[in-house]
Amino acid sequence: FQSFKNVGKEKNFVFLSKEIEPSSVLETAPPFDGLKKELAWNKFSGPTFTESYCWPPVAWGCDVVAISHQGNDPLLYIPPVLTLLHLKSDYQALPNTSGVSLILCPGWKKAQLVFDLLKTYRKGCRRLHPMLIILGQNKGAASQVEIRGCEVVVTTPYNLLRLLEYNPGLLCRLCHLVLDEIEVLLSDTTEQVFTILHCYKKATAQAQGNLPHQIIAVGTQWNKHITPLIKEFMNDPHIVITVIEEAAIFGNVQQVVQTCMNSHRIAELLKILDFTQRNLQKVLVFTDSVTDVEMIHKALKSNSVVSLKKHKESKCIAKCVLERWRKMHSSGTPAVLVLTDDCLQPLGITDATCVIHFSFPSPGVFGQRLQSLSDNFCTGIKDSAGDQEHTKAKSVILLTESSSCHASGILRYLKHAEAEIPEELHDLTARVLESEEDEKFSRPLCASLKTLGICRNRMECPDRHQINSIDTAQNIADEMIETPERVAILPLFIVHATNYFGRIVKKQNDQYTVLAKEMNDYFKVPGHRISVNTVEKSMFYGLFEGAICHRVQVVETPAKDEENVFKVTIKFIDEGRTSQVNSDQLLHLPAKFQSLPPQAVEIVVCRVKPIDNEVEWNPKVTDHINHKIKGKLHHAKVVHTLGKTVWVDPMVGVTNLLTMKMWINEYNIRSEILSMGLGTDNPEHIAEIRKLCRQIPVLDHAERLEHFTKEDTAGVEEASSPQDTSIQENSAESCNSSMLLDVFLDDAPQTKEAEDSTVHQQKGCHPQIKWFQDNVTVTLKVQILRAADSKCEFSREKVAFSAYSEGKLYVADLELYQSVIAEKSTCVIRDTEVVILLVKEKKGAWCKLLKNKNVHVSLDFEHWEESEDEKPFTVG
Repeated sequence: FQSFKNVGKEKNFVFLSKEIEPSSVLETAPPFDGLKKELAWNKFSGPTFTESYCWPPVAWGCDVVAISHQGNDPLLYIPPVLTLLHLKSDYQALPNTSGVSLILCPGWKKAQLVFDLLKTYRKGCRRLHPMLIILGQNKGAASQVEIRGCEVVVTTPYNLLRLLEYNPGLLCRLCHLVLDEIEVLLSDTTEQVFTILHCYKKATAQAQGNLPHQIIAVGTQWNKHITPLIKEFMNDPHIVITVIEEAAIFGNVQQVVQTCMNSHRIAELLKILDFTQRNLQKVLVFTDSVTDVEMIHKALKSNSVVSLKKHKESKCIAKCVLERWRKMHSSGTPAVLVLTDDCLQPLGITDATCVIHFSFPSPGVFGQRLQSLSDNFCTGIKDSAGDQEHTKAKSVILLTESSSCHASGILRYLKHAEAEIPEELHDLTARVLESEEDEKFSRPLCASLKTLGICRNRMECPDRHQINSIDTAQNIADEMIETPERVAILPLFIVHATNYFGRIVKKQNDQYTVLAKEMNDYFKVPGHRISVNTVEKSMFYGLFEGAICHRVQVVETPAKDEENVFKVTIKFIDEGRTSQVNSDQLLHLPAKFQSLPPQAVEIVVCRVKPIDNEVEWNPKVTDHINHKIKGKLHHAKVVHTLGKTVWVDPMVGVTNLLTMKMWINEYNIRSEILSMGLGTDNPEHIAEIRKLCRQIPVLDHAERLEHFTKEDTAGVEEASSPQDTSIQENSAESCNSSMLLDVFLDDAPQTKEAEDSTVHQQKGCHPQIKWFQDNVTVTLKVQILRAADSKCEFSREKVAFSAYSEGKLYVADLELYQSVIAEKSTCVIRDTEVVILLVKEKKGAWCKLLKNKNVHVSLDFEHWEESEDEKPFTVG
C-alpha cells in the first residue's frame, strides 16, 4: 500500500506498508493534553507531514520503521512515546516504571540533544524522569549507575553494552526501544546493535506478565540491515517512508548503469528498448531538453519503435498524451513516452515499469523520475536489494563522458542501493571529487584530519583535505623552536581535549614577554590610549582586557558602518582565540609593537582519540583538560610542524623548583585523558599526518609554478599590508638564527671552501633555504618576505641569487653538486618566499644539493619522499 498526499500547494510522497490515517493537526494528534500545551508553549509548528504518519502507530504501541528527511529529528518519536508512558495501565505488571523506555543514539552528542528535549517536555508529563548514561571504559564505571525512578534512559550502543556487562537483567523491564538515526547505528555499530537486539529478544521471552514490547527505528536512509531487524526482531511493523529515493530501495527498484559515449546514446537507447519491448514494458525516457526529446522521438520512429513525446512546447495536452500511452500498453504494444522533466508532474504517472535517464540526472530530478515507478515498488521484505525475483521496476542510467556534474551524488546513492557500479563511474567521480577538493583551496585544513589523522566524512566535509600554500605561508619562526625535543608551551585557548592555541615560550629572552611589558608600560600613559576612528579589516590594534593589553587583528566588520560604535570580530594574535568587541574599544597600536610576528600557534596532542569511534570529545574531557592546563607552562616534544600548527608527543605539565634548579613533571596530557576512560590510543595519528604532508604536490615545471603563484598571490595581497605582520615569521632577524631542521645537519666540520663561501656572503645576509627534489627537478624555497630588486643567475653548476627584503640585502651563491639546464631553470617571486626551480641535466636523485656544506641550506622534510633503496643523503 502506498499513498500520495497533498499538503497545501506542495505534493508530498509517502510509502506505507499499512494504511494510516494521518494526524496533521496538533489538536487531534495522539499526544495527551499536557504535552500538547508544552509543545505549543515551545512554539512547535507541527505535526510535519512525516510526523502526521509516524505519531499514530507509535502511540498505538506498534513497531515502526520511519525513513524521512526529518529522520534525525527526535520529535518524530518523543511525543507519542511520552504519551504511551503517560498511560499507567500498560505497566501494571511492573512495581514501577523505571527503565521501561530506552533510546539508543549513535553518539554522545545526539544522546545529549535527546536528553535535553526530554527534560524540556517532561513538564507536561508529571512522572517523567529521563536519565543520560555515558560511561567511560574504566572498570567499575557501570557499577556506579543506578536506574531508579527514571522512565526513559538515553545512551549509545557501546555504553549500553558496558552497562549490560554489569547488569544483564536491565532489559527485562524494557517495553519501548527506540533506535535513533538507524542508518548510522546500523552502519557504524552494526555488531553492537544486533547484540543488544538479541539480548532484548531473549529478555522479552523471559519477561513475566503482559508487558507491551515495541521497537521504533527512525532515520534518513534505508539500510540493508533494516531487513533483518524487521524480520527477526519486529512484529509486523508499520513502515513509513517519505523519501522517494529510499522508498525505491525498499521497493527493490533495479538500478542499472550503462556506459557509452555521448554520441552513442541513441544506439544504446535502442538496445535497451529492444529488451523492454520483448517484455512489454511501460517505458519513460527522460531528458532535460526539448531538442533531445525531438531527436530521440525522430530516431525511434526511423527505427520502427512506436513512441509518444511530451515537452513544454508540444501542442498535445498532458491528459491526451497519458490516455494514448496507456492505450498502447493495454493493446499489447510496448508503451514508450519521451519527455522532459518538467512534464512529469502534470502527467502524474506512477505506474511505469522502466525509466531511462537519457540525460544524466541531478539528485533532485532523480527522485522525481523514480516516483513515476512507485506503483510497481515491491511491498514485501526482501533478503537483498538485488533480489531479481521481486523486481518489478527498473531504472537505467546512461553514463557518458559529460556526466560529471552530478556523478558523485548519484554514485553515493547507487552504492547505498547496492547497485552494480561500472568502473567508469568510479573514475569519473574520483575526478569530480578531486576537482571539488581543488575548489576548497581557500577553506581551512580539516580539523578532524589534524587532530585524529582521518576525516570520516570527506564527501560531506566542507573543509580541505590537501595541503596547499595557505598551510605553509605562515610558518612558525625557527627561533621559536630551538630544540624540538623539548619546547616550552603555554596553552591559552582550549578548543577541545587535544587541540589548543597558545605560545611557544623561549627559555631565555622571550621576545613576547619583553613586548607585553613594553605595551603595558606604554598604555599606562593616559594620552597613549587613542581610540581608532576607522576600523579596517586585517589591521592590528590594541585591546585592554582588565589590566592587560593584547594585540588583536580585525577579522570581520559589519557590511555598513551606519553607527559610530559597532561590533567587530577580532582575533587575539598572540593567543589564537576570537571574540566580538565594540569598535570604540580598539586602540591605535604603534608600529614598534607590530614588528614581532603573531605568537599564537596551534597545538595538537598526538596519539589519543575519543572512545567508541566518536569524532568529537565528550565535554567532560575538554572541561577537565581546560581546567588543568590553561595558562600553565608545559614541556613538549615537537614531532611535526605545518605552517603555524605543531603536533606534540608528549606534552607534560611541569613545575619549576627554583631552589633545586630543576623541573618536575606533574602530569602527561595524553595519559590524563586516557585515565578518564573517555579516550583511547590512536597509534596511526602521527603517521597519517606525515603521509598527508608528503602529498604536497611538487611543481615539476615553470608553467605550473607560475599558475600556482598567480592564484595564491591574489589571496594574500590584502594580508600583506604594512601593518599586517602575520606572515613575518621568517623575518630578517632569522638570518642569525638556526633552523628547526638543523638538528638533521651533518656534524662534520666545514671545509675551507665553505668557510670562504661564508666570508663571501658577509656582503649581505644569507637567506635560509629549504630544498627538495624529484627525478627531474630540484626546488629551492628561499625564505624571505616580499623580495625586491631580485636577481637570479643560472649556470650549469651554479645559482647566484640576490634580493632586498625589509631594507636588507640577501645574497646566496650556491655551487651545485650536479649540473642543471640553465635555460630551463626558473625563479618565481612570491609574497612570502622565492621559489627557484632547477631542471636537472641528468634525471635521477641527487645525494646532496651543494658541493660544499652551507649551514643556511637544509632539506624540506615535509616534501621529501625517500624510497626504500635510496642511499643516505647529506642535507647541504
